[in-house]
Amino acid sequence: MSADSDPKVRQGGCACGVVRFEVALPTKWVANCHCQNCRRAHGAAFVTYAGYPKSAFRWTAGADDLAAWATPTGATRRFCRRCGTTLSYEGPRWADEIHLARATIEGELDKPPGGHAYVDHKAAWFEITDSLPQFGGPEGNRKKETRA
Repeated sequence: MSADSDPKVRQGGCACGVVRFEVALPTKWVANCHCQNCRRAHGAAFVTYAGYPKSAFRWTAGADDLAAWATPTGATRRFCRRCGTTLSYEGPRWADEIHLARATIEGELDKPPGGHAYVDHKAAWFEITDSLPQFGGPEGNRKKETRA
């Protein structure tokens, strides 16, 4: 896989540029996650993730500058130990996938965000105003009825 020769490969990395990766399209899904764990890890109202098979992904630079945090739910979040950019999420529910913070992937993807997950846990101070489907419940994936 090489982003230089394949238009279906995207590059990405951290804010300081030390950690770099490549990922091959197609993207399995893109979604906005509102769970407390993601909100705190990114310091934001929600984080947009793009999901890929692990086989479509590789770190290309800065592996020695990656740090990992094992969450209480058994997931692993990887981030740059130099600048703190949260880059990836790997969890036991999706053992064959890697979830990449969308903002760390350069260029356009083959799909936009398809919905909001874990809306039951969203920040009280943030209002979802778009028309994307909303999902909640214990697993964050039960379709919720929204007002038009």
